[in-house]
Amino acid sequence: MAKLIFCKKLQKELPALEIPPMPGPKGLELMETISAEAWEAWKTHQVTLINEKRLDSSKPEDRKWIVDQMEKFFNNEDYEKPEGFKPLE
Repeated sequence: MAKLIFCKKLQKELPALEIPPMPGPKGLELMETISAEAWEAWKTHQVTLINEKRLDSSKPEDRKWIVDQMEKFFNNEDYEKPEGFKPLE
């Protein structure tokens, strides 16, 4: 049975991530506060942003921008959304 955590993004108790999604303290923090469901939603959104903004993950400024957007996404703040994008329902 999966470990449950209170997900700060979705505001309910959900299955936790099984491993940290990134190295270091930030990965451990995410594992303790973000559900697997919220992480999957972020990964999908991140790919959309990278493609639409034509970001280059080899550039430190692009990586920093993505991390900033991730923080906003998980804290339910106003984060970047693609222009004209409407998710399927």
